Amino acid sequence: MKEVVYQGKFLNMAKEGRWEFCERVKDTAAAMIFACTPDNRVLLVEEFRPPVGRRCLCFPAGLVGDESPESAAAAANRELEEETGYTAARMEYLFTGPSSPGLTSEMIAFFLASGLSRVSQGGGVEGEDITVHEVPMDSIDSWLAQREREGVLIDARIYAGIHFLQRAQHKA
Repeated sequence: MKEVVYQGKFLNMAKEGRWEFCERVKDTAAAMIFACTPDNRVLLVEEFRPPVGRRCLCFPAGLVGDESPESAAAAANRELEEETGYTAARMEYLFTGPSSPGLTSEMIAFFLASGLSRVSQGGGVEGEDITVHEVPMDSIDSWLAQREREGVLIDARIYAGIHFLQRAQHKA
């Protein structure tokens, strides 16, 4: 039986048997967007993450329904525009999976964005300090390796996203 041992504004700490984990108070869903511009540049975002105390690279992502009720696809469209300044003509649902099943109940819906158009600078909403990177697909591996050498953490889901983006290129 699950016991909540701490309740915060955004997260609860829970315990079930010997297993300790966190869960979101309001939402357990997030959306992550794998996106590549028409000129074949992978869209990545970089921001400081307090839990690891470093800047991290990731695909654009965010909570579903953090401001009002919405579908995962609507959240994906909103987050892509807020974080990168791009909108997508198409947002294809790929799959849903756990973000870190040993730590949290959060589930992430993954989307492949295509038909991108730049509409703003991006960078997130108030209180976020997001740097947008547009990295040529043909140099993504060396670029990521260089960023890692510089001390930036690389979210492992970037490699899954590259797989889906490359697969989409081969279909086209």
